[in-house]
Amino acid sequence: MASSGLAGGCPNARAVDPTMKNRVRELRTERGWTQADLAKRLDVSRNSIIAIENGKYDPSLPLAFQIADAFNLRIEDIFLRK
Repeated sequence: MASSGLAGGCPNARAVDPTMKNRVRELRTERGWTQADLAKRLDVSRNSIIAIENGKYDPSLPLAFQIADAFNLRIEDIFLRK
């Protein structure tokens, strides 16, 4: 059976992009923090911050809470559905 190009080949399924938009870069720069500064605050690599800011990686829920705490905001104020 040929695939319909939709998720799982199911005719009623929609392909879902799991990646979220986020405001990490905007919030970081507003505070004058470098990527390295934020990485140090979160105890992650600078590459992790780069990947999050570029939408290549969605953080785990615990890391999302740490990011929210670092900016003193709610997760919903930082991470948005596409």
